[in-house]
Amino acid sequence: MKASKMRDMAKEDLIQEESELHKQLLRIRFHSAVGQIESAPKMKGIRRDIARIKTILKEMESGN
Repeated sequence: MKASKMRDMAKEDLIQEESELHKQLLRIRFHSAVGQIESAPKMKGIRRDIARIKTILKEMESGN
């Protein structure tokens, strides 16, 4: 998801989206450990989305 779309979302929605992404990442890591490898680029994208959300939440807290 693009950062511009994330900035338009409410804080509660961002927090919920972050928790959903963490669940997806955990599921993908589990499949990877078991040997049912899902795509590695997908893991990278999810981690980046989580980082974007955390950055935007920090921006909201600081008031920018």
